[in-house]
Amino acid sequence: MTREMNMADRAMPAGGDGAEYSFWREHTHINLSPVAAPSILGLAGFAVSTFMVAANMAGWFGDSKTTPLLLAPFAFAFGGVAQFLAGMWSYRARDALATVVHGAWGAFWIGYGVYQLFVGLGGLPSTAASPVAAAAIGFWFIGLAAITWTGALAALAESLVLCGLLAVLAAGATLLAIGLIGDVGVVRTISAYFLLVSAVIAWYACSAMVLEAAHHRVVLPMGLRAPRPARTTTVPLHQAIQFDHGEPGIKAGQ
Repeated sequence: MTREMNMADRAMPAGGDGAEYSFWREHTHINLSPVAAPSILGLAGFAVSTFMVAANMAGWFGDSKTTPLLLAPFAFAFGGVAQFLAGMWSYRARDALATVVHGAWGAFWIGYGVYQLFVGLGGLPSTAASPVAAAAIGFWFIGLAAITWTGALAALAESLVLCGLLAVLAAGATLLAIGLIGDVGVVRTISAYFLLVSAVIAWYACSAMVLEAAHHRVVLPMGLRAPRPARTTTVPLHQAIQFDHGEPGIKAGQ
């Protein structure tokens, strides 16, 4: 946001705070830097990484020696770095829900990729071979489940598809925490299928956003909720020169 003044300050009207506020409102220019929806990349990274890891957890492919080394770099880069960057871009786009979900899960995938690398190299035990390692990872999923349940409640106000995605993901993370901490193999397997379903929903959501951006119309419905009515508030004196929180691209404080 930049201010442009006419011939220094000599055009500034006198007449109290209200007149001064009106002057600066009329002489303030807002420069926007539009960005594509960061969740497009975040959902893509989450969908592919979650599908691969959950399919391995469900026993669809892989072994305990070679597979961790093969999963580690891709989980780190695609599920971790790409999704974490999407979370940071979501912060710039003022999308609080995408910021916390992509940021939290992206950071987790970075750590998971590093952990799987050490497992494959023999430096750390796997969750399948060590109850201690399983319990430690399980407690991490307690935190992830709590954040994701909160995200599901928040998404209920925005999109039914995103709400369903986060609810299924939160349920999978909850079951995985129980399975890892309690060392219950059948619960781990069930949680893997919940994660697989969340990966499919994430792919659908990513596809819907990409197709809508490309065709400039809704191709796959996202179950978007009706927007909230605009706020109508009286502008008090001494208010800062800024726009309401609903104005895209303008940060109005912390």
